[in-house]
Amino acid sequence: MANKPMTPAPQQRKYLFWAVLFFCVAVLFFKTGNGSRPQTITPPALIREMRAGTVQQLSFTQGSLEVSGLMGSDKNHPSMFQVDLATQEQLNQVVDLAGTQSIKYHVIPAPHPPWWASMIEWVPYVLIFLYFIYIMEKQAKAQSKFISRDRRFTVDKKMVKARFADVAGCEEAKEEVADIVQYLRNPLSFNRLGGRVPHGVLLEGPPGTGKTLLAKAVAGEADVPFLAAKGSEFIELFVGVGASRVRVLFEEARKCAPCVIFIDEIDAIGKKRGVAIGGGHDEREQTLNQLLTEIDGFEQQEKPIIILAATNRSDVLDDALMRSGRFDRQVSMPRPDRNGRFGILRIHGRDKKMAPDVDLMAIAKDTGGMVGADLENVLNEAALEASKKRKEWIDQADLHEAVDKVSMGKARKSMKISDKEKRMTAYHEGGHTLVAMLTEGADPVHKVTIIPRGPALGFTKQLPEEDRYSHTKAYLLTMLRVLAGGRVAEEMIFGKENVTTGASDDFRRATQIARKMVFEFGMSDAGLSVYQDTSDFWGKPTGVDASPTTKEKLENEVERILQDTTGHVRELLEKNRKKLDALAEALLEKETLQVDEIASIIHNAPST
Repeated sequence: MANKPMTPAPQQRKYLFWAVLFFCVAVLFFKTGNGSRPQTITPPALIREMRAGTVQQLSFTQGSLEVSGLMGSDKNHPSMFQVDLATQEQLNQVVDLAGTQSIKYHVIPAPHPPWWASMIEWVPYVLIFLYFIYIMEKQAKAQSKFISRDRRFTVDKKMVKARFADVAGCEEAKEEVADIVQYLRNPLSFNRLGGRVPHGVLLEGPPGTGKTLLAKAVAGEADVPFLAAKGSEFIELFVGVGASRVRVLFEEARKCAPCVIFIDEIDAIGKKRGVAIGGGHDEREQTLNQLLTEIDGFEQQEKPIIILAATNRSDVLDDALMRSGRFDRQVSMPRPDRNGRFGILRIHGRDKKMAPDVDLMAIAKDTGGMVGADLENVLNEAALEASKKRKEWIDQADLHEAVDKVSMGKARKSMKISDKEKRMTAYHEGGHTLVAMLTEGADPVHKVTIIPRGPALGFTKQLPEEDRYSHTKAYLLTMLRVLAGGRVAEEMIFGKENVTTGASDDFRRATQIARKMVFEFGMSDAGLSVYQDTSDFWGKPTGVDASPTTKEKLENEVERILQDTTGHVRELLEKNRKKLDALAEALLEKETLQVDEIASIIHNAPST
């Protein structure tokens, strides 16, 4: 026979409490008992019965009167009655009449109740009070447990297997942290000349550039424990919790030194102080103060501790956190260039089955602006695409399809588009393509398609021949002309009244470029002054920091640049109308044109 499981002790106490409470409530409401009680009669009826001689005995008890006797016509069944004497006059009348009628009467003293009888009425109230005490104590314990729930960091050398060979696209960053690896391996080697290796390094750059991976590689190369935490893990509702967790983190670090502490998204706790709601009692500020104190407490010792932190918002960090002696070194990790992207693709492609003729450099050229996380996603999407097609390996077509999918979205081939709308899309994309091909200095066109992807009904892809880190005014003007080519082509073919909303994103980008040229780059007749958009603490735009007259002048200059660009593009397309028609017809037929096909069509079609 199986043993019956025992009820947990907390649950037993819960049942016992409710049982006692129910018992006390029952006593409170039923303490008078539910047995039979004497019948009641009024004082006038009692007087009549006494005069009739049917009353045998009277008993007085605490202002009430109990009557026993043979009442009514039934002489064989004596009954007990109770009379409530409301006034002293009634009592005197009953006593006088009892003496006249020779009726026995006596006074029964009130029974003395036990000591606990007077207290039983207070028991329910006491229990209710104890119940509220119990609830408050339970909440206090839960709050105390929550406050003291510190983040315990697991220390395990085997957790970190990353090496510098696993990091690509940031060679300069690896060089800057290489001396930290040497310092962790041999701290005394840097002290012989009086040097001090920075124990705080801030990694800053866009999301996905490999900041966390580089931090792991530092610990892996030095073969030391890696203690990782996120900035949001230190922020809680109660003030002091974050500071407590910071202390726990650094206590664990001191126990396993030498080691590396990594705090990801440090801007969650490292923002400038004095601007948040709550002032100096804000939880985030208390946590930051504790972090600053802990960093200052580090000393040069035989077992060093290195702090690495990552953020993509270094502009919002507190000045005290960024000063020398805390985060002495700031390592920039920008978006990788073409060679960096090629190296990242090689690293992430090591565990992928690729065809022998795959050209990763072509993919690196096709992924301008992407970071390491995007490139990893491209290879993963390519592997999934090849798997769905039952291929033995990933080929070049799968990689290019993955690039388009990551950057633009999956092709919506099932989308039903009318012939008229499809024709308008073909001329729109043909206008972009033709302007790009005929404008000197524009980025070469890689391909053009009218297959919808994501929100776009088609797109023209341009690939720069080389990475650019600064742009000339001539190059920015060519970008404006290519962007305007779609809408101008629509106006030429279908008229101004029939243009579509497809050019909204083109004009948005063109307006941004023209505004930067005028407001920030000094590339216009408006002058060399810089006017930037400002915002309040909450991020709400407050406008350009310029007078109304200056703003009007700058906006007029932006409009002039866009109008001149549109006029130049219109002249170009009118001179090459037949080339535009040939491109649109080819797109309607094939839907996607590669660079060789585009060049052949433009070369063979007449200009006018």
